[in-house]
Amino acid sequence: MKTKSPFLNSIINYMYSHHYAKKSIETYVFWITAYIHFHNKRHPTSMGNNEVEIFLNHLTVTKKVAARTQASALNALAFLYKHIIKNELSLDLNFVKSNR
Repeated sequence: MKTKSPFLNSIINYMYSHHYAKKSIETYVFWITAYIHFHNKRHPTSMGNNEVEIFLNHLTVTKKVAARTQASALNALAFLYKHIIKNELSLDLNFVKSNR
């Protein structure tokens, strides 16, 4: 699996080297890409808790995604900030939780 983005490719390489399942890699890269595009292609290192909350609210309020879908997005972003950016997200993020 390859993308045009060196940043996303580095995430893919990290995940493969740590033996993540191919489906997990695809899902995480999908949500990380969606997050970056939602914020007008800003690099995740220039964003943090506030932008994650805005994105998760968007998924629930505008896109009306199911709770598991929102959880997948949150897990992907938590992984991104913990393992790739090395700046963990807050444990008390404030966002609207999906109830679908």
